[in-house]
Amino acid sequence: MSFWRKEVIEFALDQQTLEHIREQQDWIAREPSNPLPYKNLAQLLRMHGRQEEALGLLLEAVRLDDTFAEAHACLAEIYAVRGDTKAAWRHAHAAELSGEPRAAELLRRYRVPE
Repeated sequence: MSFWRKEVIEFALDQQTLEHIREQQDWIAREPSNPLPYKNLAQLLRMHGRQEEALGLLLEAVRLDDTFAEAHACLAEIYAVRGDTKAAWRHAHAAELSGEPRAAELLRRYRVPE
């Protein structure tokens, strides 16, 4: 890996991601009942390989709003990767019922058993 990529570009991206993480954490502190920053923060943490924290945040988002389709779709992705097809389908169906079909379509395309 080149100096520019490792020392400059990746460093800048990491710094920017950390800034976005702080923004979402601040938003949660201001509005703890708003599910959107939980989902946003989960996505940022997923990019950093912090899957368990992301899972917890997404579960909190759907606890706050069970119709939050995007959070259900993200949960379906996480559970599908983990091999928990029952949970993946549960969240994919919840997302689909709330207007977000992509997770269910993906599971169907790859013939993930229900």
